[in-house]
Amino acid sequence: MVTLLFGPPGCGKGTQAAFISRLLGIPAISTGEMFRAERESGTPLGKKVSEIMAQGGLVGDDIVNEVVASRLSRADCGAGFLLDGYPRTIPQAAFLDGILLKGPWSPPAIIYLDVPDSVLVERISSRRQCPSCGRIYNLLHQPPRREGVCDMDGTALIQREDDNETIIRARLRTYKESTGPLLDYYAKRSLHRIDGNRSPEQIHRLLEAVLGPALAQMSEKHTCCSNSRGLP
Repeated sequence: MVTLLFGPPGCGKGTQAAFISRLLGIPAISTGEMFRAERESGTPLGKKVSEIMAQGGLVGDDIVNEVVASRLSRADCGAGFLLDGYPRTIPQAAFLDGILLKGPWSPPAIIYLDVPDSVLVERISSRRQCPSCGRIYNLLHQPPRREGVCDMDGTALIQREDDNETIIRARLRTYKESTGPLLDYYAKRSLHRIDGNRSPEQIHRLLEAVLGPALAQMSEKHTCCSNSRGLP
């Protein structure tokens, strides 16, 4: 089963991607993970990506699509996968459609985690990070045990420069401008808007309600195929 996960910064995509991965038994793949895998592999494609990123350049659609095609060709994607951070443009979405048509996968389920801007600003501006170990805290939902210091090593926590309200709202505007056309592109397909202004556990239940029937259908199909192969 293929799932495309969309949502603005601060909506909790990382948490829900991990949950969907466990629920469906598929790998959760982010754009960053794909780039890292290619760079670490030392392939010509990985070297090309490394050169562009080292120069501070943006990786174009053609190379991004090539990286995606390379990642999805791996054996662990045979039963399905979740994509987080791809596609980002209409040409990327059209390219992904072509890959899915040629592969063994069914049409994707598209999930959009919908959270009001005011909530996102509050969430992101409440983030704090340990500059030593990198651990992330949230003063609203996951505060440190002792105010202002990391649980792991006692280092004073900091607020990242881009976690202030002005920059957050600018990022949200940019995200809406880039993602709006994609949501229109997928509007007539299996697009599910999930209320992301809930606890992670409540969102889990909403996702189970959306993805559960498809998962049951997949299991039934697998059982039928297994039984057919067992007939004399």
